[in-house]
Amino acid sequence: MLRLLDTAPPDGPRALRDRALLELLYSTGARISEAVGLDVDDLDTAERTVLLRGKGGRHRLVPVGRPALAALDGYLVRARPELARRSRGTPAVFLNARGGRLSRQSAWQALKTAAERAGLATSVSPHTLRHSFATHLLEGGADVRVVQELLGHASVSTTEIYTLVTVNTLREVYATAHPRALG
Repeated sequence: MLRLLDTAPPDGPRALRDRALLELLYSTGARISEAVGLDVDDLDTAERTVLLRGKGGRHRLVPVGRPALAALDGYLVRARPELARRSRGTPAVFLNARGGRLSRQSAWQALKTAAERAGLATSVSPHTLRHSFATHLLEGGADVRVVQELLGHASVSTTEIYTLVTVNTLREVYATAHPRALG
C-alpha cells in the first residue's frame, strides 16, 4: 500500500486528481462509487471529515487522514479549477478531462495505472484499498464495531471477514516469535 501511495505521479491536473483519489480511498475506506460520488460540499477540511453516501441511501461521516487532506488540497487548489473550466459548474470533487464527474471506470483505470507505475506485480482494485484500510485498522487495535461504522457495513458479520486476515497474521507472528509455538 505504501509503495502505491508513495510512488510519485507525473505532473499535471489529472495526476493530482488521481493522487487525491487514491489517498482518499485508502484514508477513508470509501467504495469507489462513494468516492466518485463526492461533491465539494461533502468535504469538511476544517473538521478533517468527509460525508460518504453508501449503499441503501445510508450516509456516514468518516475522518480523513493528513496525507489525504494534503493531496485533496493540492488537487482542489491547483488542478480542479483547470479541469472545471470545461464543465457547467458540476459540484463533483473528482472531475474528468471534460470537466464532468469522474466515472467509476476512469477511477479504476487511474488506480491500475498507479499500480503499474509503482511496479506492483499483484492485481490491485479499488476494493484492495478498502480492504487494506480495514485490515490495517484492525491490526492496529481498532474495535471491529468502529471499523464496521467506518466501512458503512449494515452487519458486523460483513466486517468480521477482515478479522480473518488479522487472525492469520497473529498466528504467523506467534509461530515465529513464541519459543514454544512449534512444540
